[in-house]
Amino acid sequence: MKEIQRTFHYARKYWLTALGALLSMLIVNAANLYSPQLLRQLIDDGISAFDMERIWIVAGLLVAVAVLRGLFNFLQGYLSEKTSQGIAYELRNLIFEKLQRLSFSYHDQAQTGKLMSRMTSDVELVRTFTGNGLIQLLSAVLLLVGTLSVLFSMNALLTVIFLLMIPPIAIVFVLFVKRVMPLSRTVQQKLDALNTILQENLAGIRIVKAFARESYEEDRFSKRNQDFCTSNVDLLKIFSTFFPLIFFFANLGVVGVVWVGGLTVISQKMTLGELVAFIGYQGFFLMPIFMLGFIGSALSRAEASAQRIFEVADAVSEVRDKPDAKELPALQGRVEFKQVSFRYSGGENYVIQDVSFEVKPNQTVAILGKTGSGKSSIINLIPRFYDVSSGSVQVDGYDVRDVKLDSLRSQIGIVLQEATLFSGTIRENIAYGRPDASLEEVTRAARIAQAEEFIRVLPEGYDTVVGERGVGLSGGQKQRIAIARALLMNPKILIMDDSTSSVDTETEYRIQVALQELRQNRTTFIIAQRISTVRTADLILLLDQGRLVAQGTHQELLDCCEIYAEILATQLGGQAELESAIEESLL
Repeated sequence: MKEIQRTFHYARKYWLTALGALLSMLIVNAANLYSPQLLRQLIDDGISAFDMERIWIVAGLLVAVAVLRGLFNFLQGYLSEKTSQGIAYELRNLIFEKLQRLSFSYHDQAQTGKLMSRMTSDVELVRTFTGNGLIQLLSAVLLLVGTLSVLFSMNALLTVIFLLMIPPIAIVFVLFVKRVMPLSRTVQQKLDALNTILQENLAGIRIVKAFARESYEEDRFSKRNQDFCTSNVDLLKIFSTFFPLIFFFANLGVVGVVWVGGLTVISQKMTLGELVAFIGYQGFFLMPIFMLGFIGSALSRAEASAQRIFEVADAVSEVRDKPDAKELPALQGRVEFKQVSFRYSGGENYVIQDVSFEVKPNQTVAILGKTGSGKSSIINLIPRFYDVSSGSVQVDGYDVRDVKLDSLRSQIGIVLQEATLFSGTIRENIAYGRPDASLEEVTRAARIAQAEEFIRVLPEGYDTVVGERGVGLSGGQKQRIAIARALLMNPKILIMDDSTSSVDTETEYRIQVALQELRQNRTTFIIAQRISTVRTADLILLLDQGRLVAQGTHQELLDCCEIYAEILATQLGGQAELESAIEESLL
């Protein structure tokens, strides 16, 4: 119960309701232990003595005990459930907050479906045990101890005969728990795999349909579903095998007590009421034993789930603030790479090697290179999405590893190649980085990003609700909203990862013209895919196989660098005449 015990830490806020559930459970157990004594009195003092007044009194007491037990059973269930829901709330927050703080390298390797399983299925299993299972466990232990004490006080011989069935039950129970624990973990792992396929399929449903792969995806899901189903059936087989054995040994004990007890009553060494009460206590003793079997299963599954929850909670982010990290002051925008090499976590090869360059404040930098040359890695290191393997990245002379992440990233605006929007209004998406921004500020950012024209014609304008991931908007529209979102931050460093690739050439040109004014007061990094970007840049960084092979202006590189000329010809050359014609028509 090592990991389950850790969850108790999150129950501290709910100690009052937990205490109420515990007290209710004690009252229920007390009522249970008192009930057989009332039955003894009913038989010996009422029925056997033909005393109707005594019968009515004892019957009334039985009804009162039943009402009391029912009331406190309700309170126990309600308060324990309330406590467990509080623990589940804390655990879900714990995982979500941790996921927000973990570095890109963790999310690169983690599968979304598995993380979702931890947030839902695993938390629910832990909640179920901490709410009902734990109270039932305490109740079972107390009822066992209390019942055993009463049994010995009533008849030691019958109690010893009854207890002869405990050792075989204990052996079966231990074997049961040993089998259930690893299989419970396997079931959760199979559920992870099932959720992963489901998440991938829903996220890529358009690709599935475009390539007519519905049947393939159905087969893939069906196989994982069958694995999950088989593991659950295996778990049920263990229940079906072990629990009949437990009931068998328990019934043997009951038979022994009835046989010897009957002879004792016939010999008048014990009254009939005492035997009935003894058998009643025997049932109260067996009930928690059976409960322990189910609780053992729930404990095994909850422990396995708790381990998986705390695997996430204990994960260490590779990128985190140092204990002595400083608050980064307002940036001027100077960026310097000093002999930087970088490879991804678990990777064998460096994606960039020994890269050094300096960008002065307010310069526009175009990063150019073939696919896989390390362009995105360069821009990911500036806001410290990853840490360098060697060398250093500095902004205004500060090593990015020595400053607080929030103070660094809040001064950097980023437009990624894949524009991600959240469910909500267009205004909320643009103001994501500045929720307190006025409508005028939001409108201005949209106007600069060439987004206002299409926003105005939408049914609700800036209050139009976009679907999940921006469904309902074109790729170019989503990208322009993403650009507006970055511009609203008014960052000193602006990073654009091929952020105009989904807009047409005319709109891209208009965005570039609008950004010219803004670039004069900020340092801008652009992964270049169009020749207009390259020609207007103050500095061009040319990457090849992870190395910086040349840097300079467009004309300087054109005069001295064959690779640059080749890239212009093969990747960007076809756009030159079209962009020139559009530029002339717009001027």
